[in-house]
Parts: sequence; C-alpha cells; structure tokens
Amino acid sequence: MKCPYCSFEEDKVVDSRVSKDGNAVRRRRECLKCSQRFTTYEYVEKVPLIVIKRDGRRESFSREKLLNGIRIASSKRPVSIDAIERVVNEVEASLDDLKTREIESCKIGEEVMKRLKTLDDITYIRFASVYRSFKDTDELLEEVVHLLEKKD
Repeated sequence: MKCPYCSFEEDKVVDSRVSKDGNAVRRRRECLKCSQRFTTYEYVEKVPLIVIKRDGRRESFSREKLLNGIRIASSKRPVSIDAIERVVNEVEASLDDLKTREIESCKIGEEVMKRLKTLDDITYIRFASVYRSFKDTDELLEEVVHLLEKKD
C-alpha cells in the first residue's frame, strides 16, 4: 500500500475493524517513513451484474444510473435522498440474491416500481411512465386507476 503523503510502500496496520455497514474492513495504517496515518477499506470484489437491455444490448449494472432515474422521478416530491438510497439498496440486494449474473432490464424496473409504489404514488407514476413507455394518455390513465383501486 502506497502512503498517500510520501508514496513510500511500507506501512503498518494500527487498527482494523468492520465498517459501519458491515460490507468492508476499515484499516488505519501508519507509514513507516513519514509516520503519517491514513485509512484504507477492504471490500469483497463482486462479479459484475450484466443488464440485458430491451434491444438485446448488454451493459454493466450501474447503481448511479438507477439512483439518478429514481431521483429524477421524485424531483419536487417529498421523498428524501435516504429513502431513494434505501430503494436502490433493496433493489441491489435483491439482484445480488439472484443465481444469475445477467438480468433483463425489465426485471430491474419491476423491482424498482414495486418499492416506489409504497414510497410515493407520483414518483411511481413518473418512473412507470418512462419505464413502461406509455404510448398514450389512456395507458397512463389505466395505470393511475389501477393504483387507486389498490389503495381502496
């Protein structure tokens, strides 16, 4: 490990503990040359999840892309960033539980919508309108009516 201060390559571990979220090991290190201390994190390397798009293309799963899509759908709504992060974490966890490393984008969209439906109706409708590509207002109205029927 290179020291971020002097680039010396030898250090000693001063303290080791599991991070707050439990997904990493946090290590405090001290450079043997300049005596500066710095922190490193050790994570388990995951096999990347591949998303199969509607047109058949394949691309790596992007947490940031998912987060941004939900953030846009929830703009000007009383939905906190913590709630959005929670949805993304839950979706990621459900994808990690799958036995496959490739997943169709429609399954990810369904996982997101399932969670948004309980979070905020307007955010759900906005996300669904982009995800499901409603062809006209009748399809959108049908989704809203379906949502209202489930509430009653």
